[in-house]
Amino acid sequence: MPLSEQEQRLLDEMERHLMRNDADVVSAPRDGRTLSYRNIVYGTILVLLGLGGLIVGVSQQLIVVGVIGFVVMLGGVLLAVTPGRGPGKVRVEADRPAKPQNSASFMDRMNDRWDKRQEER
Repeated sequence: MPLSEQEQRLLDEMERHLMRNDADVVSAPRDGRTLSYRNIVYGTILVLLGLGGLIVGVSQQLIVVGVIGFVVMLGGVLLAVTPGRGPGKVRVEADRPAKPQNSASFMDRMNDRWDKRQEER
C-alpha cells in the first residue's frame, strides 16, 4: 500500500533529521563514562598472558594450565571493556526530576510535530 502524501513528507523529514543528527548520536557520551586507556593496556596484557598460558596448557596437555589461561584471557577482555571512573565525575541525572511519561504513541507524537511545523509555515 503506497504512503499518503503527508506520510511521505513525514518520512522524508524524519530521514533528513536522522541524517543531520546521526553524528550527535555516535559521539554522545555514555553517562559520562569513557573507556580507560590504562584498562585497555592492562586488559590486552592479560589477554596475551592468558593466550600464552592456554597454548602452553594445550601443547603440554596440562588441562589446569589451559583453563587458568582461558580464565586470565576472559578477565583481560572484561578489564579492557570496563569503563574507567574519572576523578570527580558525578552523575547529574540523579539530581534531575523524572520526565513525565507521554501516553501518546510515537507516530501520534510525530504527526503532532508535523502538524505544528505545517502551521508555522
